[in-house]
Amino acid sequence: MRIDPPASEAELLDKAKAISGKTLQQIATIHKLSVPLHLRNAKGWIGELIEISLGASATSLPEPDFQHIGVELKTIPVNHYGKPKESTYVCTASLTPDTDTTWETSLVKRKLSRVLWVPIEADPDIPLPARRVGTAIPWSPDRHQENVLRQDWEEFMDMIMMGELEQITARHGQYLQIRPKAANAKALRKGIDMDGNKILTMPRGFYLRASFTSRILEKAITYLIHQ
Repeated sequence: MRIDPPASEAELLDKAKAISGKTLQQIATIHKLSVPLHLRNAKGWIGELIEISLGASATSLPEPDFQHIGVELKTIPVNHYGKPKESTYVCTASLTPDTDTTWETSLVKRKLSRVLWVPIEADPDIPLPARRVGTAIPWSPDRHQENVLRQDWEEFMDMIMMGELEQITARHGQYLQIRPKAANAKALRKGIDMDGNKILTMPRGFYLRASFTSRILEKAITYLIHQ
């Protein structure tokens, strides 16, 4: 069952509301898809299922998932307390960035300017088919959040340009992190060392810390409670 891309954010929210509370099995059945036994070899399956359900149109492009309305889709696994269980992948990090790349033109900013967060139950005691989809949360960073995201991004870009990629650790970045992202050790990418020479290194990705996304969810829940 093919779902047309939403023509507006309001339409997207209606589509998200229609799957809220449904189990992954119920949604998969609608689209005649099989639910994997586990996620060890199907890590991206839940995200792909929600993309199909909502009509995402740019899943493999360097653009927001709903490119015509400028909205990025992020599924977020949560425990039984509603807390994110892990950091959230944003996009691939360029390891040989152009010198004229700025925060305003960066893919990270394009991806995070407008996000639809879709919480998914991820308690290991709940079988995968029985896990439910939560209430979708539309979000844009406020001024303070964007300033911190920009500062994190600029710090990482400075380190990459200076050939300090291997010095980046989990301690760097307040909201953003850069972490290795590869299925195996053979998936290498070109980078720059401290002498300006091109090297082969593990691909990296930008991630949002779970502590940051947790605050986004908490604020949204507080808002809904007081409506």
